[in-house]
Amino acid sequence: MAIIKAGKVVIVLAGRHAGKKAVVVKTFDDGTSDKKFSHILIAGLARNPRMVTKGMSKAKVEKRSKQLKPFVKYINVRHVFPTRYVVDMDLKKAVDEADLVDAERKVDVKKGLKKLFYDRYLNQKEVTSEKKSQGSSYFFQKLRF
Repeated sequence: MAIIKAGKVVIVLAGRHAGKKAVVVKTFDDGTSDKKFSHILIAGLARNPRMVTKGMSKAKVEKRSKQLKPFVKYINVRHVFPTRYVVDMDLKKAVDEADLVDAERKVDVKKGLKKLFYDRYLNQKEVTSEKKSQGSSYFFQKLRF
């Protein structure tokens, strides 16, 4: 469990979002009162941005980039596959655990995540660390398998 920490990019293996990439927000090594097993809180992309080429206009690039659709969920540690990539997005501020209980507040959390992911997607070149810039570019690519 020491491998999976906040900011790590993981691939979801089971459930509705199987085959999608996500970022670890928080880890629960010993479980909680309602979930007795070790689990993590993840925020990921249910729908990735579409491919962009050099010849496209700025309006078309913006429209294709806004196709992002985020998801937030608790998942068992055994149902994720950790990758070698790390992202330096501060998701702890965007995802509050108390907001995930109520369905209406969860929608607001997803809207905030969409804005955060969209901003990072457009400003990938401003990431200072080379390792973290590789992580963010990997996170926004569609998983091919």
